[in-house]
Amino acid sequence: MTDTGSELDRLIDRRVTLIHRLDLIAKGAQITYDDGTPVDMASEKTRLESEIARLDRKIFALQPPAGQA
Repeated sequence: MTDTGSELDRLIDRRVTLIHRLDLIAKGAQITYDDGTPVDMASEKTRLESEIARLDRKIFALQPPAGQA
């Protein structure tokens, strides 16, 4: 597999993980930092959505042109 293909696979895997985390937040998950302090879930949701949008742009840029996959 090419370096671009490996990078694309890595980005897609990361995106899937972030979408899973967003789903958990939507279902009411609560997370805490190592010291027990609760994470602001609204901010975490916003951060994850922003990161997914960034990954979408990178994934799109790395994909081969239509019809050339």
